Amino acid sequence: MYIYQRKNWTAFKWNNDTLLPLLANVRHLQGRLLGQMESLGFKFQEEALLSTLTLDVLKSNEIEGEVLNKDQVRSSIARRLGLAVSGLVDIPRNVDGVVEMMLDATQHYMKPLTTERVFGWHAALFPTGYSGMYKIEAGKYRSGDMQVVSGAMGKERVHYEAPKADVLEVEMKRFLNWFNNESETDPVLKAAVAHLWFVTIHPFDDGNGRIARTITDMQLARSDGSPQRFYSMSNQILTERKRYYNLLEQTQRGDGDITAWLEWFLRCLENTLVNSRVILESVLAKAKFWERHSQMSLNDRQRLMLNKLLDDFEGKLTSSKWAKIARCSQDTAIRDIQDLINKGILRKEAEGGRSTNYELQI
Repeated sequence: MYIYQRKNWTAFKWNNDTLLPLLANVRHLQGRLLGQMESLGFKFQEEALLSTLTLDVLKSNEIEGEVLNKDQVRSSIARRLGLAVSGLVDIPRNVDGVVEMMLDATQHYMKPLTTERVFGWHAALFPTGYSGMYKIEAGKYRSGDMQVVSGAMGKERVHYEAPKADVLEVEMKRFLNWFNNESETDPVLKAAVAHLWFVTIHPFDDGNGRIARTITDMQLARSDGSPQRFYSMSNQILTERKRYYNLLEQTQRGDGDITAWLEWFLRCLENTLVNSRVILESVLAKAKFWERHSQMSLNDRQRLMLNKLLDDFEGKLTSSKWAKIARCSQDTAIRDIQDLINKGILRKEAEGGRSTNYELQI
């Protein structure tokens, strides 16, 4: 028996004695992080916001096995938020749709969550009406049965079978009414309950996990009282993905006591908030670098490559890599690099070898 087959299945129960110490620590970490960010300048906050939202979009999709292009996601967020950043690239419709959904949820977190809004998010996720090679019902509730299955063909394992299509409208109306009006539950716990509740209904052909995490982010923004996102729970969920799916399956087959799910959610959020400091330190180092070199005359190729070096550049930087990524000739790449060496921004690596490698001079 699945949880939704029980009478009054949304009358969830949990053990406050188990959860309250965890919840108190999470709320403390939330407040401390927001306080630290408010003490920084506006430019640093912008850079942190852009990096966090980019990470959140990338990781939420990666949980579902879909890898998006980081530069495209970053460019889409920057354009939609009106942020002045260099190295913007062209953005395909599907990436723009994912970003549009996330920003609508977090930047307008106090607006009611309506059927039309959720349908809009789903349509934005699947602008062509296809999920991969398969035609889906985009922008409306599914009309067929839904199972969550894993394993090779012929050896499938059914993890979950969602409610029938004929009850979706009623179930979602009840969920949306609760989400928009219930105020007695702590906002962080409400985020955890909302995630479980929505993904249990599983109202769409595809994209249910991403929309559930978007609703979670929206409710966490309400708990922070701010549209500024400085931590990415999707990044931590990806790290804990196996436990995430196991707890969902266990809870969806349970008796309505969701203490174990809420405990995992709070610990995951706690880890998110602790780890966000590492991410934000990198963001601040990058912002300080650009502040230090703000008066330096640099071309777009140089800004693009320096940003890549400040983020997570893979391997060693060579002139051939520069030429390939910046889409320029080898001679142009060498001139760009030499100019940065003369300005004290880059230097040759001491190791040497068959090809010359370059690194930031910080």
